[in-house]
Amino acid sequence: MSALASFVRLVDGFSDRVGRAVSWLTLGVVLVCFTVVVLRYVFSIGFVWMQDLYVWLHGVAFTIGASYALRHEHHVRVDIFYRPAGERYKAWINLLGCVLFILPLVVLVTYYGWSYVGRSWSIREGSSNVGGMPGLFLIKSCILGFVWLIGLQALSMIARSILVLAGRGDMLSDGAEEMLSGV
Repeated sequence: MSALASFVRLVDGFSDRVGRAVSWLTLGVVLVCFTVVVLRYVFSIGFVWMQDLYVWLHGVAFTIGASYALRHEHHVRVDIFYRPAGERYKAWINLLGCVLFILPLVVLVTYYGWSYVGRSWSIREGSSNVGGMPGLFLIKSCILGFVWLIGLQALSMIARSILVLAGRGDMLSDGAEEMLSGV
């Protein structure tokens, strides 16, 4: 059981670090978008690569930051039954949700996304817009990063749920149990 608790702390800490790191990309999105608007409407100047840049930054922040959102329950969920429920009920919902929905999603997206991303890498795909940015293949790689990070966080949620259901939720220190309390 202590190995499960250590795994939860390790993965949750990793998700937190990744999430905080990519959150800075949202500042880049705002700054680049603001610059695009000012250049376009004040100076009548436009750069396609800048438009690509803020869309791509947003895509990276969204996909790579998704495991942070899942870890802190910032994802969409029907809270009518979940929020007021007890700790064991939430553990069952999280366990079943991860096993029945998230892990199959990880497998499917990895299976179909691998060739999609591989094809993009093989041609070193860039923006389809004339004057756009090169390196779209790097952004498409975030699709695989997304599902693998989500899958890792799902495994952490499964381990956390097992600990709670085994009556060992006390082993979840440093705020890891807050996920099951709905905070």
